[in-house]
Amino acid sequence: MALIQVNFMSKSLMRTVPMNVILPVDKLNFPGMPEKETGKFKTLYLLHGVFGNYTDWLSGTSIQRWAEEKDLAVVMPSGDNMFYVDQPGVHNHYGEFVGKELVEITREMFPLSDKREDTCIGGLSMGGYGAIRNGLKYHETFGHIVALSSALVIDGIEKRTNDAPLFIEGRSYAEGVFGDLEQLKDSDKNPKWLAKTLAEQKIEFPHIFMACGLEDSLLGANRDFKEYLENLGIKVDYEEGPGAHEWDFWNRYIKKAVDWLPLEDNAAGLNSGNVGI
Repeated sequence: MALIQVNFMSKSLMRTVPMNVILPVDKLNFPGMPEKETGKFKTLYLLHGVFGNYTDWLSGTSIQRWAEEKDLAVVMPSGDNMFYVDQPGVHNHYGEFVGKELVEITREMFPLSDKREDTCIGGLSMGGYGAIRNGLKYHETFGHIVALSSALVIDGIEKRTNDAPLFIEGRSYAEGVFGDLEQLKDSDKNPKWLAKTLAEQKIEFPHIFMACGLEDSLLGANRDFKEYLENLGIKVDYEEGPGAHEWDFWNRYIKKAVDWLPLEDNAAGLNSGNVGI
């Protein structure tokens, strides 16, 4: 399993940005196993949460092992604390970055499939929101959405003040990320508005997998969004399980999510973790 760190100049963000890429191009089979046919890889674009960066998924979960077993390429960018939406005033087009530019440039760099059904977006917390928002906004690109413990914070955000003890819960931060909070409900930064618009236009939705921990403070918001989608007639594969807003939960459920994706049931390749010597 090749693990690649890339730095490249982003037009959407107008600066050099990093990403990690898991690419099973060097996977070695055990002796006697048939050689896998070469081709273009199915891909998961995986987004981190608040306070994180492009290294989080590798350090917090076993995503590299799950990807190797399924011959899945995984692209992990950095989104800072900007919720993967566009802030045009400061040329931080994070939505365009993950929904369009990142897909295009990684397809140029690596042997990745350009088929919608082979292209997935996922994330946790802030990244779960980013996966839902951008998976719906760029629905022509992404065939599957994986959203774990999603920070679905739009409902009621216009009531925020600056009295919150943590800056990410304050009004100034929300305005810096999302813009005019009074206009947010009826914009494409609101996943509910996007879902309703797509449903009214009878556009084919990406397949959606959602999960949230039973002890997570975001559980209510995730249940609410799941019910909202179902009321629109949109099917959601939704799970809850023991756990809070924590890596133990995300490690378990990213495995479930990878198993949920339409991938071939392969085996891990020859590596230091499975050599019986």
